[in-house]
Amino acid sequence: MKKLLEIKNLSAGYDNNIVLENISMEVFSGDFIGVIGPNGGGKTTLIKTILGLIKPVSGEMKLHISKTNIGYLPQVNQIDKRFPISVIDVVRSGKANSALFSSFHKNTEEKEKAESLLAEMGISAIRNKPIGELSGGQMQRVFLCRALMNQPELLVLDEPSTYVDNTFEGELYLKLKELNEQMAIILISHDVGTISFFVKTIACVNRSLHHHPSNIITEEQLTSYNCPLQIITHGNIPHTVLKLHDEHDHHEHNH
Repeated sequence: MKKLLEIKNLSAGYDNNIVLENISMEVFSGDFIGVIGPNGGGKTTLIKTILGLIKPVSGEMKLHISKTNIGYLPQVNQIDKRFPISVIDVVRSGKANSALFSSFHKNTEEKEKAESLLAEMGISAIRNKPIGELSGGQMQRVFLCRALMNQPELLVLDEPSTYVDNTFEGELYLKLKELNEQMAIILISHDVGTISFFVKTIACVNRSLHHHPSNIITEEQLTSYNCPLQIITHGNIPHTVLKLHDEHDHHEHNH
């Protein structure tokens, strides 16, 4: 397998505030890594470091692929829906070196690639809609198309199911499983239960990083990783075990 990314003894943060401390991990082609951890634990900082948006305070990150070979799907709540741009132009803007308002509309190959992705996602009918009129699920589809324009070797998704309905969430994970045959995927999520059915490995991020070599993780492991999260147990009836903050017993909640 090809090594795409290597992080060694990396610390990162903002100003004097270290958010990630002395973390190491490797990403290979074919990987599907679910990144979990509490708010403020460093998940977003990890993604920003991988994307080159912030520089490490110490340690190193080596990309063995071009930055243009990384596709990124941001949280839809971070997107300015007031920007006057149509769906098709958003998708085409994902092409590396695409000049948005010059030769942009003349590139037939680029246009065909965008149209093909929209069709694949089942949203060709909204190709000319302004993004301000889209639902959360439609926005996610559009920006996933945008992230795939360069046929990336690594796809990074930041909490993709937060602002979408359950139907689209299921479709999205099935689509990602399919895409994983062509590219490595790093998926940030707060939902250990849902992603555990789709990802291959899980990385717990809470200032430090522990990359667990399977998609099933126990409460004891999360506790030892200092990762206070929702736990899913596997059985005939799927259910969640939520750890109480002030007591030692557990509360079970059926889905």
